[in-house]
Amino acid sequence: MNKGISTDELKKMAEDFAKDEKNILAMNAANKNGVKDCLRNSNLEKKMRYSFSLEIEAGDITNQKQSGRCWMFAALNTMRVEVMKNLKLKNMELSQNYTLFYDKLEKSNYFYENILDTLDEPLNGRLVSFLLVSPVGDGGQWDMLANLVGKYGVVPKEAMPETFDSSATAELDNWLTKKLRENACTLRTAYQKGKTIKELRAMKEEMLNVVYRMLCIAFGEPPKTFTWEVRDEKKKFIRISDITPQEFFKKYVGMNLDDYVSIINAPTADKPYYKSYTIKCLGNVKEGSIVRHLNLPIEDMKKLAIAQMKDDKVVWFGCDVAQFLDKDYGSMDLEGIQPEVLFSTKFPMDKAQRLDYGESLMTHAMVFTGVNLDKNGKANRWKVENSWGDTKGKKGFFIMSDEWFSEYMYQIVVNKKYLKKEWVKAYESKPIELEPWDPMGSLAE
Repeated sequence: MNKGISTDELKKMAEDFAKDEKNILAMNAANKNGVKDCLRNSNLEKKMRYSFSLEIEAGDITNQKQSGRCWMFAALNTMRVEVMKNLKLKNMELSQNYTLFYDKLEKSNYFYENILDTLDEPLNGRLVSFLLVSPVGDGGQWDMLANLVGKYGVVPKEAMPETFDSSATAELDNWLTKKLRENACTLRTAYQKGKTIKELRAMKEEMLNVVYRMLCIAFGEPPKTFTWEVRDEKKKFIRISDITPQEFFKKYVGMNLDDYVSIINAPTADKPYYKSYTIKCLGNVKEGSIVRHLNLPIEDMKKLAIAQMKDDKVVWFGCDVAQFLDKDYGSMDLEGIQPEVLFSTKFPMDKAQRLDYGESLMTHAMVFTGVNLDKNGKANRWKVENSWGDTKGKKGFFIMSDEWFSEYMYQIVVNKKYLKKEWVKAYESKPIELEPWDPMGSLAE
């Protein structure tokens, strides 16, 4: 067998392709319309109907625009529902710019601390190389947002509105990344010249001061106190005066974030079910809680999400959104996109294999605001609140089939009161540490 592709092999490939008229038809259609449109199942709308037996009013669709803040939007969207209930509002938004500011600041500090923890690691080793790839990217996970809110609280969007750079983060991310890599070089070089850890941390304080300045210039200064004026659903005027972000969260959101736990579904051989996991070097608030997951079978994950929604509470989740996605219709369904039909080849990898071989991981976070249960109480369609504006899907809402849920859902966050006692005990046990590059450490954007 030749290592390269021979002329005879090329000839046979061409002959095999031309042998089947379906290939010619598929080529003509794809060349004219593009592969994406040719993959779509024309019967998609018949199965994926925007009707649900259980729905929760969750406010208007939000828009993360050109930023990777889906995890933040989704988490704040779960929290704003509580504000709306407490103040009887038809709609409101919590400021994503406010939490973005502190996320970038805390991630910068977390990065510096990771650099200080790895001073004796080789620069070209896998760990330090990994840390330098994206030191202050937009992505995140639920536990990271919980740490931010626990420390800094939340504010209504009016108290810290969006800026150009909060809605399009690439430019600032570029300059912050340059600065952080430069600082990593400075810290490691100073250590090699004999500086102590105490001296290096003094240098870190000056570095953080520069980061803070850059963030203020791009995002504006975060408020320490604010006054918010709004009308409720009956047009009654409400004024909340001189309140801190922490007080606002405690009084008007009122969620005990310690009660909310991350459930993952990772059916790989290295992650037994009913065990707790964490990821090395992953986080933002250094003194905050670690990122922690409990791995459960997919059917248990579904039952937990439904149980929380039956109590009129929405559910934050993370998935691999681009898989079998019809973005215009807002559909995530294994039968809605038909690559096997167009390309005449199957894609048989199972969920564990896709995780192990880098074909899938969590990429995006959204919110479940409803589910359709059949006459036997089994879910067949899930209502999804996205953060891509209202021009896609049904006015910004998406729909997920239950089969798709099984294959590409990786994480939900629910109140631990819905978990069995032995599951809570497993979650709270000492977690198994996963490597920083493990797929369960992926960040939703």
